[in-house]
Amino acid sequence: MHIHFSAAAPSDVRLHARLVNQGQALAGLDAALVEGAAASKFAGRVSQVFEGFSGSEGAIKRIALAGVGEADAADRRANCERAGAALTAKYLVSSESALVLDLGHAGLSANEAAAVLLGLRLRGWRHDKYRTRLPADKRPSLTTVHVTGAPEGTEAAWAREEAVAKGVEFTRGLVTEPANIIYPASFVAACEDAFAGTGAEITVLGEAEMEALGMGALVGVGLGSERESKLLAIRWNGGTAGDKPTVFVGKGVTFDTGGISLKPGPGMEDMKWDMGGAGAVAGAMLALVQRKAKANIVGVMGLVENMPDGRAMRPGDIVTTMSGQTVEVLNTDAEGRLVLCDALHWAQEKYSPVRIVDLATLTGAMIISLGSEHGGMFANDDTLAEQLAAAGKTSGDKLWRMPLGAEYDKLIDSPVADIKNIGPREAGSITAAQFLQRFVKEGTPWAHLDIAGMVWSNKPGATWEKGATGYGVRLLDQFVRDVLEA
Repeated sequence: MHIHFSAAAPSDVRLHARLVNQGQALAGLDAALVEGAAASKFAGRVSQVFEGFSGSEGAIKRIALAGVGEADAADRRANCERAGAALTAKYLVSSESALVLDLGHAGLSANEAAAVLLGLRLRGWRHDKYRTRLPADKRPSLTTVHVTGAPEGTEAAWAREEAVAKGVEFTRGLVTEPANIIYPASFVAACEDAFAGTGAEITVLGEAEMEALGMGALVGVGLGSERESKLLAIRWNGGTAGDKPTVFVGKGVTFDTGGISLKPGPGMEDMKWDMGGAGAVAGAMLALVQRKAKANIVGVMGLVENMPDGRAMRPGDIVTTMSGQTVEVLNTDAEGRLVLCDALHWAQEKYSPVRIVDLATLTGAMIISLGSEHGGMFANDDTLAEQLAAAGKTSGDKLWRMPLGAEYDKLIDSPVADIKNIGPREAGSITAAQFLQRFVKEGTPWAHLDIAGMVWSNKPGATWEKGATGYGVRLLDQFVRDVLEA
């Protein structure tokens, strides 16, 4: 969706919209429109949309009013975003190709106006490339928004948010594509294309290089697949030269059958999005690079496909990680932590980061615990946890802190190796985090975000259609704004 700023509304656009605060008088509108809005009980509540028609000089215009809630609401910015998204939800398949959006009536700040546009853009993302028989009335038509009456500074604010939108859309595309399209090598290729000419540095390791480094856990997960595993790093040096970077690490299991510990057939098709953590890291890095963030950041993604065949890792196997620690593999469907442990250690050895945040669709237990309302957060550092929680609240990618503790370690101690890759049924998300913590060097602030319930939605949300949500991109971008660029 293309967004243009205009001094005046183009004369050939039929659909016009304006934002209305809750309880605001509808000044400057036809009496019939005002009466119609009152009759339909339009009051400017958040996401409320009223449509009427107005005739002028023989032309009929569609007039939309979108509620943005109370003018002094504490969550005003989020309400603005939802108002923009509500307009898209109503008119995306309306047969209208363009919309004139007047931002000059609700007393918005530049950042609030940009939030309207962000919601409008994000809600318009669809993935219809394989739907060859989509009925005409179900096809997206709205492609252009002409913005008038924007507060001073809106264009600059939107430039930042547009970069975030591009990052979210990139992540949604990666997560949505099927596993025959997105696998480790094609994931890397998609990132190489997206970051070409941006100034970001890309490093790619293949299986031979990872084996030489001793990454027996990450490589072991992919042994049953014909697709070669990869380790991808994207580095952006936008901060002070010589400063240690912040590192984001993402789990990228491009398809997860469970391996020899095969998953049940029903629902296995969903496992194309088991690379949602890596997808979020890639999209966040794209957003940060596009807006030229003033920070030193590295995104590291461990990319594998977990398949069963004669070479596949077996339950009972013992693998040696890059850190030298040995792992008894009791369940090959607890593969994400095996990918992450080597990626985490490599990132620390390579970049000596000032802090690490990893994102992973790691455990079904997290969905049982938190559903699809919050991502689970585990952290060894209270300050980092508080910063991430604040970024989640601001961005809308919400987090809920979960416990870590030495008392859980005994649940994953192995009698034949240093650690086993799965504990008992209870505390499943916690023991997964405890596993990862053993690969974080002493003194390094680290947070693990288990986002299993967040990367995919079976119903539309305020700013997404059913499917990939793009969760994590806005969270990481907001964290960088709040902490690294402050």
